Amino acid sequence: MHSLIVCKGTAAAVATRRMRNILGPVLGRDGWTWRSHEVKLINTSSGDIVTIGEISYQLKTPRNPELVPVRHISDSLPQTVAHHLRWIMQKDLLGQDVFLVGPPGPLRRSIAMQYLELTRREVEYVSLSRDTTETDLKQRREIRSGTAFYIDQCAVRAATEGRILVLEGLEKAERNVLPVLNNLLENREMQLEDGRFLMSAERYDKLLQEHTKEELDVWKIVRVSEDFRVIALGLPVPKYKGNPLDPPLRSRFQARDIYYLPFKDQLELLYTAGPNVAAERVSQMLSLATTLCSQESSTLGLPDFPVDNLPPVLQLLNVFPMLSSQQLVQRLYPYHSMLGREGRTAVEGVLSRFELLDGHRQPAPGAVMRVAPARDQEGRADVTLHIGDKDVTFQVPAGTKEPRPPNSSPAFISTPSHAQLLAEMMQSHMVKDMCLIGAKGCGKSVIAREFAEMLGYSIEPVMLYQDMTARDLLQQRYTLPNGDTAWRASPLVTAAQEGKLLLLDGIHRVNLGTLSVLSRLLHDRELSLYDGTRLLRWDRYQTLKEQLQLTDLQLQERSIYPVHPSFRVLALAEPPVVGSSSSSRGGGNQQWLCPELLTMFLYHTVTPLARAEEISLIQGLTPNVPKEAVEQLLHLTHSLRKTNDPTAQSLASSLSTRQLLRICRRLSQYPEENIAHAVNKACLSRFLPSLARASLQKNLANCSIQDTPEPAELPQGHSCTVEDGVLTIGSVSAPVYNPDEKMKVPDVLFYDNAQHMMVMEDMLKDFLLGEHLLLVGNQGVGKNKIVDRFLHLLNRPREYLQLHRDTTVQTLTLQPSVRDGIIVYEDSPLVTAVKLGHILVIDEADKAPTNVTCILKTLVESGEMILADGRRIVSDLREAGGRPNSIAMHPDFRMLVLANRPGFPFLGNDFFAALGDIFSCHTVDNPKPQAELAMLKQYGPDVPDATLQKLVAAFGELRSMADQGTITYPYSTREVVNIVKHLQKFPDEGLANVVRNVFDFDSYNKDMHEVLVGALHKHGIPIGAKPSSVNLAKELPLPEVRMSGYWAINQEGNARRKLLCPTETHPIDIKGPVFLRVQGYPCDRQESRALSFSEEKAHWQIPMNEVNIICDVATKDDMVYVATCNPVSLYAMKERGETIHCMELYDVFPRTISGVWQPFVTIAALGSPLEGQVVLHEEQSNTVLHLDMVTGAVRRLVLSPNSEQPATKASNWWSSSKEQQGGYKMCCDFSHKNWVLFYKENGNQLEVLDVLEGQVHSISLPINLKAVFLVAEDRWLLLENNTNKKYLLTKPMHMGAEDSGVCQLHTINEDTVSSGHGASSGEVCTPQMLSSDQLPNENLSAALDQKIVSPNRLLADTGSYARVIVGFPDLMSPNEVYSFKRPVDLSEIKSSEGGGHMFFRGGLRSSVAKQNNCVSLLSANQVVRALPPNLVPLKEVYPKDVTPPMTAAYLEVTDLNSKKVKYIPVPRSMTVSPYTNWLSKVSDSDVLLAGLGSGGVVTVDMGGYVRLWETGLDNLQRSLMEWRNMIGSEDGRPIQITIQRDSGLDVTAPKHGKTDPRNDPHVGGNQWAGGTGGRDTAGLGGRGGPYRLDAGHKVYQVSQAEKDAVPEEIRRAAREMGEKAFKERLKEIDMSEYDAATYERFSKAVRTQVQSLRIILDSLQAKGKERQWLKNQALGELDDAKIIDGLTGEKAIYKRRGELDPELGSPQQKPKRLRVLADVSGSMYRFNGVDGRLERSMEAVCMVMEALESYEHKFKYDIVGHSGDGCDIELVRADKVPKNNKQRLKVLQNMHAHAQFCMSGDFTLEGTEAGIRELAREEADERFVVVLSDANLERYGIRPERFARALTSDAEVNAFAIFIGSLGDQAERLQKTLPAGRSFVAMDTKQIPQILQQIFTSTMLSSA
Repeated sequence: MHSLIVCKGTAAAVATRRMRNILGPVLGRDGWTWRSHEVKLINTSSGDIVTIGEISYQLKTPRNPELVPVRHISDSLPQTVAHHLRWIMQKDLLGQDVFLVGPPGPLRRSIAMQYLELTRREVEYVSLSRDTTETDLKQRREIRSGTAFYIDQCAVRAATEGRILVLEGLEKAERNVLPVLNNLLENREMQLEDGRFLMSAERYDKLLQEHTKEELDVWKIVRVSEDFRVIALGLPVPKYKGNPLDPPLRSRFQARDIYYLPFKDQLELLYTAGPNVAAERVSQMLSLATTLCSQESSTLGLPDFPVDNLPPVLQLLNVFPMLSSQQLVQRLYPYHSMLGREGRTAVEGVLSRFELLDGHRQPAPGAVMRVAPARDQEGRADVTLHIGDKDVTFQVPAGTKEPRPPNSSPAFISTPSHAQLLAEMMQSHMVKDMCLIGAKGCGKSVIAREFAEMLGYSIEPVMLYQDMTARDLLQQRYTLPNGDTAWRASPLVTAAQEGKLLLLDGIHRVNLGTLSVLSRLLHDRELSLYDGTRLLRWDRYQTLKEQLQLTDLQLQERSIYPVHPSFRVLALAEPPVVGSSSSSRGGGNQQWLCPELLTMFLYHTVTPLARAEEISLIQGLTPNVPKEAVEQLLHLTHSLRKTNDPTAQSLASSLSTRQLLRICRRLSQYPEENIAHAVNKACLSRFLPSLARASLQKNLANCSIQDTPEPAELPQGHSCTVEDGVLTIGSVSAPVYNPDEKMKVPDVLFYDNAQHMMVMEDMLKDFLLGEHLLLVGNQGVGKNKIVDRFLHLLNRPREYLQLHRDTTVQTLTLQPSVRDGIIVYEDSPLVTAVKLGHILVIDEADKAPTNVTCILKTLVESGEMILADGRRIVSDLREAGGRPNSIAMHPDFRMLVLANRPGFPFLGNDFFAALGDIFSCHTVDNPKPQAELAMLKQYGPDVPDATLQKLVAAFGELRSMADQGTITYPYSTREVVNIVKHLQKFPDEGLANVVRNVFDFDSYNKDMHEVLVGALHKHGIPIGAKPSSVNLAKELPLPEVRMSGYWAINQEGNARRKLLCPTETHPIDIKGPVFLRVQGYPCDRQESRALSFSEEKAHWQIPMNEVNIICDVATKDDMVYVATCNPVSLYAMKERGETIHCMELYDVFPRTISGVWQPFVTIAALGSPLEGQVVLHEEQSNTVLHLDMVTGAVRRLVLSPNSEQPATKASNWWSSSKEQQGGYKMCCDFSHKNWVLFYKENGNQLEVLDVLEGQVHSISLPINLKAVFLVAEDRWLLLENNTNKKYLLTKPMHMGAEDSGVCQLHTINEDTVSSGHGASSGEVCTPQMLSSDQLPNENLSAALDQKIVSPNRLLADTGSYARVIVGFPDLMSPNEVYSFKRPVDLSEIKSSEGGGHMFFRGGLRSSVAKQNNCVSLLSANQVVRALPPNLVPLKEVYPKDVTPPMTAAYLEVTDLNSKKVKYIPVPRSMTVSPYTNWLSKVSDSDVLLAGLGSGGVVTVDMGGYVRLWETGLDNLQRSLMEWRNMIGSEDGRPIQITIQRDSGLDVTAPKHGKTDPRNDPHVGGNQWAGGTGGRDTAGLGGRGGPYRLDAGHKVYQVSQAEKDAVPEEIRRAAREMGEKAFKERLKEIDMSEYDAATYERFSKAVRTQVQSLRIILDSLQAKGKERQWLKNQALGELDDAKIIDGLTGEKAIYKRRGELDPELGSPQQKPKRLRVLADVSGSMYRFNGVDGRLERSMEAVCMVMEALESYEHKFKYDIVGHSGDGCDIELVRADKVPKNNKQRLKVLQNMHAHAQFCMSGDFTLEGTEAGIRELAREEADERFVVVLSDANLERYGIRPERFARALTSDAEVNAFAIFIGSLGDQAERLQKTLPAGRSFVAMDTKQIPQILQQIFTSTMLSSA
């Protein structure tokens, strides 16, 4: 053999000398005076001897020379390596096994191989992974012609043949695998499965002396060769991730630390790699690498620098000396992507230290100029790059196809940044494999494809998924047709042999333990497969061929193949998530870039495109998209990408380039579409957490993208028709498909409704664009129905796949089964759909693990997918033809994926986040009320409409609650449909009963149940009401009707009696308009007939101030207007509306000192065409305003030119004599005809205002007026001031007519019955109310008990219940007056007995009230008036022993049909303005009254509470019937069930019960304490127990009926025992009852929030504990992947669910860190009285403390106060959180006390900044700061921008601000300047806890 001398290094002596001078002092430890070892090979007669230093080794001739490594020894052997080799030789001579431990990289393997090459030993190499089992090491069964044989695996082969076993990656193998080798390592013994026994050489030789070899063979004893050694290679585990060594295993190895080569050796290596590179640059790079591998840098958490990749990078520098070092460092060590901010600054610090920050100085490569195949050798290409100003040409490996010139593909639009990226990739491609890092949808795959085509590569895409095994990567087993087992090479291996470009897509998903199998392929281009095949690097293969003089065929027989020289790997990955612990579940993009991976690739980042580039790209790919649409879209996207706010970032990720292209493709087809709609669809904004949604809306608004508000009424145009084979939905049409398989076309019961039609139209648009669709929605909103209907209309056959938790990649694609001993694969629906072009519907996509559904990505994106049986799906038909085993994807194949919305309560996997951007997303929501109603009508045609409306309204409310997070379950249409179906089938059952079918699920959750019942009651679904609970007012008989006199109108006779009144007309002067803000408040309308039936229909509160006073109420159709006068404002609301509109008129009526000037306002609502407009009249100043409630326009109408006199009369306002001057009055009976009349009390002029024509007609009168009643449009009744004499004024119908007809005044004589027509004015009545229209004839007849047809008017005054004037005002003959007299005139009742009432009123009645509160309901034949309680005959209404309730007033309803009067109590108002004197001038009683509709009235009490009443008898009876029907016919008829048996167990006395030491759950029985559903003992939900004792179990409730059955004395005993236990509990924590009550006040206010937060926390905890598949088990479910191993008879072929232990060495899960900054400044205490802000903050703090109790391991929180005293007032320390109510109360008391006594000043800003700084320093998984503050920042001169900067000052800390409603609109202005989704305004302090809950759920818990 030729002798091979490797002598000491021969690098440039100069460099060595330089290094020695530099490093001499540094390297102590005789650094430069080492004994240098030479490696010699000496030929002797007895064979060759290798000597290293003084140690020699006798060589043997190998039996299988092809297994000896070749070409591993480099020409110059560094000293360090020689040392290592010498040590290995020593151990080898001792016969010991060695373990080479060291940092990741190929160095250890290369040293082992060099040693084996030197000593000419055969090698058995195994790369261990987490999937390695003992069969891979010992023996594996294979079936040969029907019989199972054992085939020896590497360890056994090595032991028997005397080879060296190289085990790489011991830390990857699972714990229980390697101990198999323990005995082999220690004693060289091993029992094999096939019965043989391996025995060490010495013992075997001893036995041979006594026995023959045949005997030993019969005993199946096999000799282990004395040359067998094991070399193990591993990483040190505590520092790196992996399993630690098993102690028994560890003790059997000798370890050697193989650290990176020392500086000088490395330097010499690098000098040889880059001879043209300046020596200084080389040493700088190496210094950087060494620094980043030091101990210090790893304590900073920086991963090791991949030193082993320096040589290839220097080769690069050698060709491109002009490249910047910083760029190269980025490729080696992509610190921007993988490190947090601290890490980045640290690395940049080191870079600048070694002068490597030269990125901006050096030019980057510009673009690839051309690519041409190399002339001299095949498989290479010459590439020319343009760098700086010159072109550089170099050679790179190339594929087998013809290279394509750059930028010639129509599907690839080149942009400068991508051109540069491709040029850089070309450089790296010259030396090493690459990895592209980029966010999803940014074009990685496109760039990879372009790169491959440029170089003529065929691409082999391999989609990686999380639970991929090493076998899936390399080789899979299959069966041959005769049943033999064989191995099939995976695409990865064939790619290596054929020289393709291997695309590893999703390298961030796959487990490191699996990926490590590839490290040898990537570093050395060598690979050992399961069936013993070896792939060698091309040059090594050629050397081997020459040395052994073998042909390719002979080598193939020995299963040795070359790796093609042009084979390259290109990996694609998403950026690692910085700072996340790598063990986080769901795989996902954690911090996957670990030191091991860094050594495998050079990294390139695909940065998101610049805006201009993206625009040109989009316009290149979708040429006819509207330009401004693109501009707006990109403006939005880039503004989102630029922020460092995590919510905005996550939104930006949904708007990836891929999504933008999809939106633009669609806009170019449908240019009229709304961009906001497209963006909302892409981001799935309907299901975003509220914060993210707010952020998105704000960003949309900032980019001026207008969202067209959805029309309240859905357009009816959405219909679908099929005509002549064309389907049209809305405005989109598509041809109907003609399928082969008719039976697979779905057919479904579907009721069209507009909303679902719109969704389907949307889907069809995308479907026609060739998209795959994803439908996301809550459960039960009709996703399946829509999809089935959609396919039915298109006539497309469908395949259906339902995913679930256990879906695996195999089950998605193929279903293996065994027939006659042969594995057969059956196509899954997915493959069938691809083959036949059906539509694949994937349901419940969010239930399957995301790593499984990820394989859909390549299918959708590139149309390729590899199946488990080796077939592959290809989209390109040409390619399919040329390939065996390929399935061409049918052009009609589409996927429709259905998923529930992400997040709580579905807790599925976030399918949308993982794959949302490869689908076109559609949200399916519950139909809008209109659409839902229409749909329900089709399901229940016979169900009454009122019922359906109530259902729709109630469910609408529940859904909005679910969206806000008040309740957790999203009630859907499916539930309503089920209720309606039931009602349709069983119409007699009451609605109240049927809804329980849905809500009984919640009946045990008390808080939830209360919320639900509240919501149902609010909409009038009487759940829980009994048919007997009807509380209608008692009816009293009316007195007999009698004729009481005549009214005679004098018209003939002398002229003195008939007076003419001159009129004049002039236009009005209009000032204005001013536009005031019309503010909308939600109307919390509650149906009143929830638990009992009464006249009251509904009620709600007007959002008004406590001091305000209501002064008038008016109605028009179904609108109710309410005016208040302190300050003056107008409220308008619809009878069934959602909102109350309010217009504050502060500025029009300046408010003087309260009480000095007391404005009094009346309302006239105008009619068509001025609907929604009102005239307001202020009586004292006679101001007339015209208000438009829609636009907010206010105009002042000046009626008479001379009325602008200065109002001096306020000077002595207290003297009540002046008060009688009388104000101006407005008569608005005909305001719906748009005219109103004004007069002044005691004045002699009428002014008629015609609003439409803008004119005033003044009528001068000869009398002084007291009152005016408009009895008809042209006839008015006037009352004279002193004598009360009545006049009738008649006027021509049209005032403006030419003859300007004169108004005539007629006197009216009133005669009593007795004196005929004499003029005795016996009783002159002063009407309080006179109807302006007549009673219908049948009502008139009923009232007078005689059939009569005549004009008439209904009149009411204090002396009678009602009077009817027959014949008035049209007949001139004397008109008869019929009266229902009162026993006592109302004006004579002294207000003495009104005790409680007097107390309310401050007693004094200074003047007559201005409102009469009397209304006539003509169609119902009723007079309704509101009376104060002292005017009501209470003794007759209530029985003797009943105390009348406290009421605001009674409604006296006089019914002239039934001749009854009844008094309906109006409940007392909650609050009453303190200005009682002023109030008493408005009205006698505490309510104001107006008629509403035909049979009802509306009252508003002084506290602003609006109630609707139904008084008409017919209406009442109808409503009562409906109400009874809703409750259902539970009329006590027993349902017969004949077998009856009582438990016979009665309830004994209550007791605490025994405490179970084991705390098992107890259900039923009456022995243990802390049980559920039992009797007598303390527990939850039982019968007769004394108190609730929660031992932490689920609750079983005894039904209410059974609870009611517990006898009274036992209930009493239970109560007493409950109280006793409560007191003892207080005593335990040393808390007084007063304290307990105080704490309860805060705790109770936030109970629902605490509960829902805890539910979410629990379910997240449960989700975190979800079990994983454990593979290779001996029992469990059959693992499909192991089915062949099962055939051969292996045992460990099962998988089962189990808790997955976190990987060792992976960082511990750190808790989330929360800090609440509570404002405890003086202003909080000061304004607490106004809006309770301090108390609300205390409630919020209480909520945090209670919700996070017992989750301290997951959430570390502290609470810090800030006030004028400073910004760090400690309230709760993180390490000492309050454990019980007393400690929590203490915290709240501290807050209160501090706010009371602190200095003024504001430290909000400092507190925020300090909090963020402190948290950023702490170790935590995520960090949150929540700032509670009142927005008084401006007062202390703090600019909002500064506060905004403070909130976002650290990207690692999520900071939120909650501003407590402040003076004016401070808080809202502030919110506009602060980042979206980070700031909230709680105008109503009740929202603070809810906002806090929102923040919790949408951020902290989204990732918990």
